[in-house]
Amino acid sequence: MLILVVLAVAAQWWLTRDDDSSPLAGRPRVTDAAAGLSYAVPEGWKRNDDKDLIKAFTSSIATEGHDDHGGAVVLAGRGRPVEESVLRQRTEAAARSNAEFFYPDGRSTVEESRATTVSGRPAYTVVLSVRDDSGRAGRMRLTIVVESSDQSAFLLGITQSPEPTDTREVDAVLASVRGR
Repeated sequence: MLILVVLAVAAQWWLTRDDDSSPLAGRPRVTDAAAGLSYAVPEGWKRNDDKDLIKAFTSSIATEGHDDHGGAVVLAGRGRPVEESVLRQRTEAAARSNAEFFYPDGRSTVEESRATTVSGRPAYTVVLSVRDDSGRAGRMRLTIVVESSDQSAFLLGITQSPEPTDTREVDAVLASVRGR
């Protein structure tokens, strides 16, 4: 019986390990079957197992900021199909739309906009610095992945602080994303 438990634990570790040299290598992963993505969970972050998620999101993790300031969340979801030829435009538009939703009456500035791949599939990443009319500032990173001809997937990271030290973990989570 003990050998079966050891084998089960070893199998779970093998299936959920992150076999690269990224900052989150070896950390547990969220496997989001609906989105077709998995992503690493930094130490101290908590999974939101479908509690209070907006319907557009299929999984999320979050952390509270230091001294009750800031905080961050990463949300995953699936979307309509996106042709690779319009991936940039769709990602930039979706990033701005999310900025308006999470930072109403605010403004956003594109920090980065670039093509990438996720597990060999075409993807696009946009990073925005955001600020609302009350002065609350943050940073958003959105990656949209072309999953198939009938589905896309996304990973959205939101940091309630624009400081690079506060955004590092969100960036690492998004860099850890893997497709099916």
